[in-house]
Amino acid sequence: MESKDVLASLGETPSRREILAHWDPENETFWKKYGERIAKQNLYTSTWALTLSFIAWTMWATMAAQLNQVGFHFTDNEIFTLAALPGLVGATGRLIYTYLPAIVGGRNWTFISTALLLVPLIGLGGAVTDTSTSYDTFVLLVAAIGIAGANFSSSMANIGFFFPKAQKGLALGINAGIGNLGVSIIYLTAPLLLGMSFGGFFGPPLINAAGKEVYLQSVCYFWAIPTALTLVLVWMFMDNLPIPKQSPRSMMSIFGNKHTWLITVIYTCGFGSFIGYSAALALLVNREFPEVSFAYAAFLGPFIGASMRPIGGWVADKVDSGSKVTFYSLILMLVACVVTMLGIEAHNFALFFSSFLVLFFSTGFVNAASFRMIPFVFENPVHASLVTGFTAAIAAYGAFFIPKLFGLSYATQGNVIPAFYFLIGFTFLTIIITYVFYARKGSGIKC
Repeated sequence: MESKDVLASLGETPSRREILAHWDPENETFWKKYGERIAKQNLYTSTWALTLSFIAWTMWATMAAQLNQVGFHFTDNEIFTLAALPGLVGATGRLIYTYLPAIVGGRNWTFISTALLLVPLIGLGGAVTDTSTSYDTFVLLVAAIGIAGANFSSSMANIGFFFPKAQKGLALGINAGIGNLGVSIIYLTAPLLLGMSFGGFFGPPLINAAGKEVYLQSVCYFWAIPTALTLVLVWMFMDNLPIPKQSPRSMMSIFGNKHTWLITVIYTCGFGSFIGYSAALALLVNREFPEVSFAYAAFLGPFIGASMRPIGGWVADKVDSGSKVTFYSLILMLVACVVTMLGIEAHNFALFFSSFLVLFFSTGFVNAASFRMIPFVFENPVHASLVTGFTAAIAAYGAFFIPKLFGLSYATQGNVIPAFYFLIGFTFLTIIITYVFYARKGSGIKC
């Protein structure tokens, strides 16, 4: 149906169902009269639900470092593996979740995927109060909470279709950027919640090595409450918008293009570092600088990384080159990674933490600028959408890989430095790829 016929088809007082059935945000009159209000309702509700998903996804990273201090007896490798599991499950889930809003409906799937978070939140709340809880039980529950990480792909796949092309970037930036802030929120609130008894409503405390009461369960139970309440908001303010379904053939077509893999490497270096370091930071500080009271500063890195993402996109737009912003940001990331390693070797917390903050700063710019490159490298909008979903899924494995890499390094080498050598090497490789294929003048692609 032509855009000019949409308003005539709707009549004078169309129902919400009729408006959604004739959705045409590119029609300016339709957008102003009907579309904008509905789209923003969906955006704001979706963004809050996604924020809760990031809170749940990285929650375990704030709790894992406390286990052995309150009476559990797990090895370093087991602790880092538990911290890594949510990343593995969340990244794998993204490969599937991307396509579910088109099949199930955006509102329906947001409701289901948010409700699923309640099971591991409540389950972990019970498990952490009993020091006899087995490692295998924690593996199952921590893996279950990891599915929260997959909600990013379904949320982004759904919300973009509500907005006209001229506003998609801002809408997706709000959804992703504020959603990413969930990582910072859990790091900020977890230390407070660990010391809150809520009048004993959530159960008795455990006693740590310093003789202080610790309420690990409060972190889980507290965030289960807004998660449950959000289900009401999703049902009231979100909609099932007809979304084009992708055929298996169109999905497979992107894998024969070398740029799919090159862009994936670049975005993985950015977002994989952001989410991987977020998951591992508290454990790393606890292992390398046990004398430092770090709990209330752990939120800074993820906060900076998430906050810089919309700014990085704005800068890339201003200079009209996502590839150049990505290239120089990767160089900054490389330098920061080297200095972070030197801070560990020198046992200098100030050097370590300041360079880690710069590292998070650079990831925000890489994430935004590399995502901006995709529609320029892939001019077919369908291919660009598929590549965006695929790269987001693969990059999320950083939440598994980096904590696991640190754990293996401690287990096999007795220190974390070999892991940093690997990460530095990967960053250097990404810089070469970005320069050769995209950032240099003779690359043949202006992105």
